Amino acid sequence: MDILIESTSAAHFSGRRPSMTTSSSSFLSPTDDGLVGLTQPFVIGVSGGTASGKTSVCDMIIQQLQDHRVVVVCQDSFYRGLTERELKRVHEYNFDHPDAFDTEELVKCISKLKSGQSVHVPVYDFKTHQRSSEKYTQVNASEVIILEGILVFHEQRVRDMMNMKIFVDTDADVRLARRIRRDTVDRGRDMQSYSKFVKPAFDDFILPTKKYADIIIPRGKENVVAVDLIVQHIRTKLGQHNLCKIYPNLNVIHSTYQIRGMHTLIRDKNISKHDFVFYSDRLIRLVLEHGLGHLPFTEKQVITPTGSIYTGVDFCKRLCGVSVIRSGESMENALRACCKGIKIGKILIHHEGGDETQLIYEKLPKDISERHVLLLDPVLGTGNSASQAIELLIRNGVPESRIIFLNLISAPEGIHRVCKRFPYLKIVTSEIEVGLNEEFRVIPGLGEFGDRYFGTEE
Repeated sequence: MDILIESTSAAHFSGRRPSMTTSSSSFLSPTDDGLVGLTQPFVIGVSGGTASGKTSVCDMIIQQLQDHRVVVVCQDSFYRGLTERELKRVHEYNFDHPDAFDTEELVKCISKLKSGQSVHVPVYDFKTHQRSSEKYTQVNASEVIILEGILVFHEQRVRDMMNMKIFVDTDADVRLARRIRRDTVDRGRDMQSYSKFVKPAFDDFILPTKKYADIIIPRGKENVVAVDLIVQHIRTKLGQHNLCKIYPNLNVIHSTYQIRGMHTLIRDKNISKHDFVFYSDRLIRLVLEHGLGHLPFTEKQVITPTGSIYTGVDFCKRLCGVSVIRSGESMENALRACCKGIKIGKILIHHEGGDETQLIYEKLPKDISERHVLLLDPVLGTGNSASQAIELLIRNGVPESRIIFLNLISAPEGIHRVCKRFPYLKIVTSEIEVGLNEEFRVIPGLGEFGDRYFGTEE
């Protein structure tokens, strides 16, 4: 039977770093010799009593971060499927006992995520009390992993994998009201289980684990100050492995769910050409506008229709674009829409196999040495083509500091090569990829962007 990967629009199972090999995939970080090194994900455990607001706290963290380098895994997904005998007496089954969960699989799942591998998380049906045999949720490894559940602190092996432990502490009466509403409406259970199982389990198994918490959040999601502090701490951890911190000349536009959604669409191999072009154009326009923001400006005062003086800025006048044929030509219309009458040059670089390149053709504005240059290429892969194009501009008299390289996606290998070689050039991109595979293709990537954009795929 075919396995169905369950799609989800929630941020809980977003992730940007799928495993590149089955055994030794890892996160990418530069070392002194320019090679790729290993970094460990930052694992946060979020526990608390039933209906204490753990999921709501996690949702608030995700909403504030809007960062695809954070994934959330819920312990509820690891409930054991009930046997026929247990199903016949389901109202006598304690779902809040540690034995109700498949802890071994949970440990295996988090261990794989920590090693950089993607995992298949079970899909559990709370009304049939069984796991789906036909679908699962794929969770990709990421830089921050949030593990949420009532008993995530109970098992020492799970606790030992956590870098931060948060306990959501909510009044028992509030939790009871929420549990009644959830169990009767969403999970098809009666309320006799609360006094028989839920409260004793909280006293025996959940409350004692509160002592392991590094942070205790009273009132759950209502404690905005506590959530804000946690978000700031996570941002700090993400920044430690951020290439933008290493290379000041690298600029990644702020990720939002709109941008993430557009990336999701254009990466889908089944998207229509019309939609691919439409959403690519939207992303290209955002990158271009962001890139234009790095140009020098002069102060300018104007008189408004009300007779008031407005002090603003005047656009940079000496500007041109240079597209790397042919995928870079997909960015020309957006540039013309932003900069009326702009001159655009062209460079053709041939890939000879592997990561070797050869300059074939160039046509640049005669006065390019007097202009700021926007270099256009939607994909930064190995960095070889980009380096050759940049060297050509420099040979034609363009100061390195006047070049802004604009692309939609960038591989870390290309970023290292370009930023180290040209430290005064600026790169503006909308997303940093996992890396390159053995064929030097960007992963997860966009495929052959030019062919997809211009409709010349075979």
